[in-house]
Amino acid sequence: MLLLAMDTATPAVTVALHDGENVVAQSSQVDARRHGELLLPAVDRVLKEAGLALDKVTGLVVGVGPGPYTGLRVGLVTAATFASALGVPVHGLCTLDGLAYAAGLDEPFAVATDARRKEVYWARYENSRTRVSEASVDRPADIAERLAGLPVVGAGARLYPEAFPDAREPEHQSAAALAALAAEKLAAGAGAGTGDTETGAGTEAGTGGVVPGFLEPLPMYLRRPDAQVPKNYKVVTPK
Repeated sequence: MLLLAMDTATPAVTVALHDGENVVAQSSQVDARRHGELLLPAVDRVLKEAGLALDKVTGLVVGVGPGPYTGLRVGLVTAATFASALGVPVHGLCTLDGLAYAAGLDEPFAVATDARRKEVYWARYENSRTRVSEASVDRPADIAERLAGLPVVGAGARLYPEAFPDAREPEHQSAAALAALAAEKLAAGAGAGTGDTETGAGTEAGTGGVVPGFLEPLPMYLRRPDAQVPKNYKVVTPK
């Protein structure tokens, strides 16, 4: 097994290789405006560090969000393109689940990432492997009471300390954690049958099948993009 994992749903552009037992190589850069510029060089970097060629990859893992419209698509399209070219599966995972797994907490907690517009993407967890709510987007003040007393992992906790006073590491997403979570799921037997988009479905390249425990590698937006078609705009072309 050699998994190539990537996530661009947050300001972190993060890539990792995992051989089923350990992280072989990883790269993370935090830059909210350069996902498209940084992702492919990061893939090249981890492959060179590992001394492996792209055609040795047996599966792709990608964070499906939630995240902002443009950045999120960069990782998903790249993962889908690699999977198609290599003829290997692409497994989607919730970005928040990667942060939760990296936190390693064995107690109830929440994960919150920056959703811009003074909002956060968030979800609750029973422990680092068990999400107990759907991913949502809300203003911090609107969920502060519901999350009172819980540790909160991610950049959202650091951006809004008045709502989330017990901030915990990590602040940023790590493809290494996402890959390790995927490898754990695959080792546990994910790989046959069907599932829905919430409980798990990852596309098997070339078969149209799904892998339980994973999500469809499609963007989890939760809200409309910031860019909108102007209303009542002036027509400047000849009639």
